[in-house]
Amino acid sequence: MNLNRTELFSLKGKTAVLTGASGFLGRMIAETLLENGAKLIALGRSERLNEIVTCWQKKFGTDRLVGMQVDMADIPTFTDLLNTIAQQESHIDILINNAHELGVNTGFNTSEGMLENATFEQWQRNFFGGVFWPALAAQRLGDRLKSSRSASIINISSMYGIVAPSPKLYENTNKFNPPGYSAAKAAMLAFTRYVASFWGEYGIRSNAIVPGPFSNIGGASENSVNENDPFVARLQARTCLNRVGKPDELAGALLYLASDASSFVTGQAIVVDGGWTII
Repeated sequence: MNLNRTELFSLKGKTAVLTGASGFLGRMIAETLLENGAKLIALGRSERLNEIVTCWQKKFGTDRLVGMQVDMADIPTFTDLLNTIAQQESHIDILINNAHELGVNTGFNTSEGMLENATFEQWQRNFFGGVFWPALAAQRLGDRLKSSRSASIINISSMYGIVAPSPKLYENTNKFNPPGYSAAKAAMLAFTRYVASFWGEYGIRSNAIVPGPFSNIGGASENSVNENDPFVARLQARTCLNRVGKPDELAGALLYLASDASSFVTGQAIVVDGGWTII
């Protein structure tokens, strides 16, 4: 642990594992870790991951970055990959559970995802992302996290894990946020506290980041929106700051929780939402 106030937020010498590395927020998380000195093992499903990792390696070097493409919904394959990481690394200092499937299969942006229509498969896929994937990662990498003696687990939850979506937000739009997502992200917060309670004796801290509206403008995912989409204006109107967040505005909370700056902080949820959840 380094509590030198000039180096509080440094990640030098720390090894991080990140899921969902090729996604909207995942790319920002990965770059923040690398820019502050961490060695990164980046996991992602998208075929773009290899291209993204190649770009990062050119910028940060090949010795601090490994990319591993995996479909986490394929549980045996994901488990094998986690076991491989545990065998290769002597310690893991940071585990960031960021991956979640956001699309029709989890009930997003379709009437089939509504409470009246949601299927078992949609509920299951949401709870895979919100609870089971993070639990499996913690379980399989647990010995390496314990070896660190000061490891940090960071779970990326959602504002909809602590407040309900407003039906009016989605009126006359093709956008929709399913009940399974809210329930899974709330469960993630409970899991975060559970790990903090049971693994604190090993020096492991477990915390969550709760993002508000960070609009994926111009991205490639199913949830991307056009910058001029009226839905963005609806999101902006519901925050105290009258705007949506920029991905880099999550970097501060991330760096705080990943570094020794938060060495006495565990079981907490840091809300970064522009004031959405207070009104």
